[in-house]
Amino acid sequence: MIISPREAAMLAAKVLIEKKAENVVVLDISSISILADYFVIATGKSSIHVKALCDEVEEKLLENGCRIRGKEGYDEARWVLIDFFDVIVHVFDEDSRDYYDLERLWSDAARIDVDSNYDFAYNRQ
Repeated sequence: MIISPREAAMLAAKVLIEKKAENVVVLDISSISILADYFVIATGKSSIHVKALCDEVEEKLLENGCRIRGKEGYDEARWVLIDFFDVIVHVFDEDSRDYYDLERLWSDAARIDVDSNYDFAYNRQ
């Protein structure tokens, strides 16, 4: 079963929260951009943590029918962008998150409440 863009964004957020990412934010950019429908933004505590977060999100979204258009920044692990077509996941280290401040740049986007208890079963096939 292929999940909707909103479900994919919320699944990514849930995975990030469960793996101890900090300051997880989901932005609905569908009405203000043609890039994607959602941004999922999170912070990792170290380069190893950033990579682990990205690996887990990628694995879970692929298991649930999402496809990857591209991935950038993984080797440096300061700002990793994973493009799942309708959902773009950004995982930053703390300094890069503060510097690029995507939430300010995309301040017109609707912010979706991220609840760690979001009831979405992995791999709903």
